[in-house]
This record gives sequence, structure tokens and C-alpha cells, in this order.
Amino acid sequence: MSHILVIEDESVIRTAVDRLLTRRGYKVNTAESVEEAEQKFDLKSFNLILTDVRLPGVPGTEVINRAPGVPVLIMTSYASVRSAVDSMKQGAIDYIAKPFDHDELVMLIERTLKQEKLGRKTEVLKSDLDKTYPVDGMVGKCPAMQEVCRRVTKVAPTDSTVLILGESGTGKELVARALHEQSLRKDAPIVTVNCAAIPETLIESELFGHEKGAFTGADSARTGLIEAAEGGTLFLDEIGELPMAAQARLLRVLQNGEIRRVGSEQSRLVDVRLIAATHRDLKQRVQEGEFRSDLYFRLRVVELNLPPLRERGQDVVELAEFLLEKTRKQLNRSPMKLNPAAVETITTYGWPGNVRELENALERAVILCEEDEITPDLLAIDSAHSAASQPATPTAASADLSLEEYFRQFVLENQDQMTETELAKRLGISRKALWERRQRFGIPRSKKGGN
Repeated sequence: MSHILVIEDESVIRTAVDRLLTRRGYKVNTAESVEEAEQKFDLKSFNLILTDVRLPGVPGTEVINRAPGVPVLIMTSYASVRSAVDSMKQGAIDYIAKPFDHDELVMLIERTLKQEKLGRKTEVLKSDLDKTYPVDGMVGKCPAMQEVCRRVTKVAPTDSTVLILGESGTGKELVARALHEQSLRKDAPIVTVNCAAIPETLIESELFGHEKGAFTGADSARTGLIEAAEGGTLFLDEIGELPMAAQARLLRVLQNGEIRRVGSEQSRLVDVRLIAATHRDLKQRVQEGEFRSDLYFRLRVVELNLPPLRERGQDVVELAEFLLEKTRKQLNRSPMKLNPAAVETITTYGWPGNVRELENALERAVILCEEDEITPDLLAIDSAHSAASQPATPTAASADLSLEEYFRQFVLENQDQMTETELAKRLGISRKALWERRQRFGIPRSKKGGN
């Protein structure tokens, strides 16, 4: 429920506006002056302030300075061009002249609140992005990721179309958001569309909008997602799944900046920057007749290739530590770390699901962890996907030791002071696995240790 403050010194008008907005489902507070409003309420807590210009004490426009970030609508009996311009210069969103029509006032308020809500959503997205990843670069120092970062920095300030390629889970949406956040369009919305998640029969209506009566169930006109991105960025994820008919319409957007709603004969201009992504081989889909060649060449003005996690070397450790810290803060858990065996597991695993799989594994581990160390069993990854064919990356914890050498050294150094249960827990394995490795590596149990 939106919260509105009405500042009006004429009691008849104040009461009428209060009743009107309350009937419309808004929460309303009123005051006779800016000073009274400031004494009674926290001005920054409102979603909208509706105020007269001429009030006892300071003018109504003063509330703009005293409630930064809150949209202010001006009511005035002096509806001259000059007074309107003065109000807008001081930061008012809009104005309405007295006497005003009730429906006109409600429409103006609804429009302003929609803009305010969209602005807050954009700020939340920016805040979430800043908390999740640094906007000015991605986590990782491998050459492939450094090249991606360099290209993002160069292409972001332009309006060029970008095609992001990479396996599922490699962070294509993250790159798209980084491109938007570093562009001149960063204050406008970024609209994300997963083309694979929308039924083929609805994709054109969702993207381009439709007119009332365009098809069965179209009871009213609807703005499409492309129009919703006006002035900002449209990110089309999994664009390789876009049907051929929608591809033709999208090509028109790229060529002429025009869209036409389903059921409409009129085209309209849109100002959006397009970023697309796919895990598919679009060149092959063009050869198979599943993707338009002219659209393909329009999309790949700038092409960014994201490497799979298994090819990023020591990046996986840095990324795991970063994601672990982020996840434990989100879940309000105390500080924790990856134990040496978990680091070894992470560096030798193939990560077929890439960064997304790593993040999910760490979230599960943080939830299940009862102490301050993440062990391999908490990660619960499938050893069948271990990158055994690739040389294991040495870690700071294990130095140049192999997994067998590390196991042997740890057990021999600690088995006199620890029980088998304690050893297994510290290694992040079960007692059965500890016994099996003892047999395989020829390490007898100590007579001093417990059960």
C-alpha cells in the first residue's frame, strides 16, 4: 500500500483529497503546513507528497528539499507556465491546477507512483549487483576473464549491440548487467527476458506488446517488454530459442528502432540498447535454418566469450572464497572457511554447471555447516565430474602435495591425538571413506588413537 502525504491549508480541499485517496486504497496522512508535516511525520517515509504551493510559513516547494528522494506533486491555483516551470526547476515531479478533476488527480498520482516504484526497483537491482559482484569487473584473474573485463570496459559506454556466448551458468547475465551499469543508460531500467521461458505462442506479445482485441484473451492493450526498456537496456537471454517470426520483428527493431504491437497497424520508435546471450552455437543454427543469418550478424557487433569454470585455473578458488563470504553474510552465519580438503575438491572438480553450480554448492554447504569450516562432504558434488584428466592446481593449503600425500601427512601427524571420527570430520569424509583410504594408501591405525 502506497503512503501519501497531503499538505494543504484549506480544510475542505484537504479533507476531500484525503477521502478520495483513502477510497482508492492509499494510506494517507495530512498536514496544514510544511512545518507541521515535518514535526508530525518522517517526510522521507512517504512514497509521494502532494502539496499546495501557497501555505502558511514556507512555500510547499520547500518540502522538496526536506524530503530528498520522495516524489513531490504540486497543487496550485496559479497555473501559469511560470509557476509550473519554477516548481519543476526546484525538483517537483509534476503539477496540477485547482480546481482539478478527481480522476485527473488519481491518474497523475498513479503514474507518479509507478515511476517511483520502478526507480526503487532499479536501485534495489543496483544494490544487489554491488553486493553480489563488483560492477567494474568480474571475479577472476585468468587471461580469458581479463580479456572479457577489458572488452566490457571498452564497449559499455557505447550503444553497440553485444552478443554474449558461454555455457550455462558462466555468468552471462552478470556481464550484461555490468555492461548496463557502466553505460550512459545506467539510470534507466535494464529489462531481462529469458526467451526459453516464454511459450512460443506468447513470445511476440510479451516482447512487442499487443492491442486490445488482438487475440482471444487480450481484454486490454499491453505494453511489451521492449517498450518497458525505453531509454535503457534490453537483455535477451537464450536468444537462440527465439522463434523465427519473433526474430523477424526483432530485426526490425535493430534496423530501424521500430516496434509494432500485435494487432496494431502503427509502428512506434523505441530507444533501447540490445544485449543478447546464448549457450548455443548460433552459427550452426543459422546453417540449420533455425536462426536468421541477418539477425545473427546484427547481433554480433561485439562478441564476448565467457570461459567455462573448468578452464579458469586458480580463479575457482578465489571465486569460491568470494561466494562463500557473500553467502554466509546473506544467511547471517558466522565467518567460515574452506578446509584444505574442500579446496582440493573444488580445484579438481569439473563444474559442469559452472559458476551457478559452485554458488549452489556453497549455499548448501553454508546451510548445513555446523562449525566454521566447509568440508568436501558438505559440498556434495558428484566426483564423476572430477577434472581428473586435468592437472590439479596446487593450493596454498596443500602446497605441492598430491591428495594422497596430503591425506597421509595429515593422518600420521594427528592420529595419535584424534579419534577416527575426529580425523574423518576434519578431512571432510566419512569414517568408512577414511578406512578405505587407509587400506588403499597402506596407513595402519595408531594404537594410541581412539575409536
